[in-house]
Amino acid sequence: MRKEDCFFLGKIVSKYSYKGEVLAKLDTDDPQDYEQLESVLLEQGGALIPFFIREAQLHKSSLLRLDFEEVDDEETADAILGAELYLPLAALPPLEGNRFYYHEVIGFELVDQEAGSLGTIQAINDQSSQALFVAEKGGKEMLLPINDDILLSVDRDKQQIHVRCPEGLVDLYYGSE
Repeated sequence: MRKEDCFFLGKIVSKYSYKGEVLAKLDTDDPQDYEQLESVLLEQGGALIPFFIREAQLHKSSLLRLDFEEVDDEETADAILGAELYLPLAALPPLEGNRFYYHEVIGFELVDQEAGSLGTIQAINDQSSQALFVAEKGGKEMLLPINDDILLSVDRDKQQIHVRCPEGLVDLYYGSE
């Protein structure tokens, strides 16, 4: 399986027991959704390797205690410390309403309630303190914050995201077309 076909679930942060159990910090708002996992993909040496789970249990908020079938001692657990966990995109629970996964909206049209089409979403920049839509129209790029004040609706059928841009933002990027 390729990394592009997967989503980042979390990272193994410490050992839990001398029997090889480990703790993983999950990158999710709903860690309880992942207690029934049968397997995960661990990144090792640039490849994604399937690891089968005997037992998974929440441990203090977003930590998941994992007992892998392939890991039975501290030495083997040491070898996977720091490994990133991935799952196939198909394993993501579907979202509804105005909630969306970043990868899901690439290619959607960004539509302002007053200015109309702002272009096509090319990427999501989540490397800054606030995530941004990166839209492109007519060879020009626009960055728009992703937040509840701006986001009006997500129309999955029409592949559009409707927004209310802050005053002057559209003119800043596209001029007064």
